[in-house]
Amino acid sequence: MSERLWNVLTDSFLKILIPGIQITIPLTVISFAIGLVLSVLLAVVQVANIKVLKQISQIYIWIFRGTPLLVQLFIIFFGLPRIGIMIPAFPSAVIAFSLNVAAYNAEAVRAAMLAVPKGQIEAAYLIGMTYPQILFRIIIPQAFPISFPSLFNNLISLVKDTSLASSITIVELFAKAQQEAARTFETFGLYCEAALIYLIFCTVLTWLQNAIEKHMGWKTKPGRLAALQLRIKEAETENA
Repeated sequence: MSERLWNVLTDSFLKILIPGIQITIPLTVISFAIGLVLSVLLAVVQVANIKVLKQISQIYIWIFRGTPLLVQLFIIFFGLPRIGIMIPAFPSAVIAFSLNVAAYNAEAVRAAMLAVPKGQIEAAYLIGMTYPQILFRIIIPQAFPISFPSLFNNLISLVKDTSLASSITIVELFAKAQQEAARTFETFGLYCEAALIYLIFCTVLTWLQNAIEKHMGWKTKPGRLAALQLRIKEAETENA
């Protein structure tokens, strides 16, 4: 490595890292949080089999899973102004990323909800629980550990996908690397440096995921869910 390249990389590291911390991470967290709420709603609508809403949610998932995220970004930021809807760059990115990740998370959450034994749900009705109670006290607590790995993998993917925000004028991690590369003409080294920072972010998240999964056993400890499951088993025995 030449002395000039080394100086460029050391000088640019913080310049690239800071937008990653100030823009990339908040963009990821905000988009994923909104997308997670939407995905739970989409999954609930499908599992509850609410006909019209179920069809709408399926069409939504079909569209956002079947079209490129970059195209979705361009439609929101560049396309909507043509019909009089002006949205600044950062909110446009949040909307696009949220809607996109929600479509992927919804399938993971739906599959996890369907994995909860139907007998528990039927028995919960027998002991007088309403569907919202069953949803929040029986289905979701058991579905969360099942869907957690898939959801966290989607979060890690979203960190990398935020690089697409540079295409709509947001100066995040990758956009800053592009600016530095244009200024110094050290494209290979600076893009590799940007890749390294993304790798650091994703590695930290992977360690966090592994740590949470190791401690996921708290779901099986005695508590409200365990007590409800005991009541359900008793109801199943009584009505066998």
